[in-house]
Amino acid sequence: MARSSTISSPTVVALFAAALLFLLHPLNAELTADFYAKTCPDVSSIVQTVIHEALQYDPRITASLLRLHFHDCFVQGCDGSVLLDNSPTIKSEKDAAPNFNSARGFGVVDKIKAAIESTCPETVSCADILALAANASVYLSGGPYWTVLLGRRDSLTANQGLANVSIPSPFDSYANLTSKFYVLGLDITDLVTLSGAHTFGRAHCKSFTPRLYNFTKNGGPDPTLSPWYLTALQKLCPSNFNPKVITDLDPTTPNLFDNHYYSNLQKNDGLFETDQELYSTAGAATVPIVNSFSADQSAFFKSFTRSIVNMGNISPLTGSNGEIRCNCRKVNKS
Repeated sequence: MARSSTISSPTVVALFAAALLFLLHPLNAELTADFYAKTCPDVSSIVQTVIHEALQYDPRITASLLRLHFHDCFVQGCDGSVLLDNSPTIKSEKDAAPNFNSARGFGVVDKIKAAIESTCPETVSCADILALAANASVYLSGGPYWTVLLGRRDSLTANQGLANVSIPSPFDSYANLTSKFYVLGLDITDLVTLSGAHTFGRAHCKSFTPRLYNFTKNGGPDPTLSPWYLTALQKLCPSNFNPKVITDLDPTTPNLFDNHYYSNLQKNDGLFETDQELYSTAGAATVPIVNSFSADQSAFFKSFTRSIVNMGNISPLTGSNGEIRCNCRKVNKS
């Protein structure tokens, strides 16, 4: 069954705020691949080493770190704001709806920061650590490697309110989803490509159970869920589900970064409503891109390396703006 939808009024407010930020701090050409070539030449290998060690006991960590970079960039730009804890002056984005009891990997970021500080003190920003961690996480999970542009500085503030409305939700309509990308300078190809990050990682029942029960006007499930997948998910997550239960975003190769996400959509096996909408929305420009990536993993990988750089360029703080945090969880003077 095809979908159609409209943009909600809270999203309009969020998009205006994000658009204003984007105009004030547009995509910034000051980021460079060799930013730390002299001041911290081993930064990439340090990041990769810490993540490789974390993978030995936490197979979810790579997907979690990639998600942190995503959730950081969608809220006032790629500035490390998602890492800030609550303080007398900061309402942490960790407590925003898209992140609460969901965002994870902060302890690994702390370990990366500590390792870098011991080698290159007060040099590498937490925002850049997230960008480097995203790269290493994808590569260590079987995905592509790309040249990370660096030189971001860290924010002095967080924006919990903006995080609540600007980060794409698993329940967003197709129109809301595309608008949240467009307002930050990301196009349809970026949307389909970056959604492919759901090829690994896990999700809690709360993220998809609305599709399983009372989704339609007559009380039925989402008709775009394949029968076998619906049965499996209902068994895992009954209507009175355990909030701690998680399941694979990709039921085929859950720990690998590959193109199975797109073939899953073609079989109506997308876990999130927003995933399946990319393929099941009638006449959507996303459909042929899904088909292309499903047929050609190398095309997906090539596109991902472009789109992740595009996302990483959203409104960075550079020059004398912001600071280089010594502790990613708090601003230096707090």
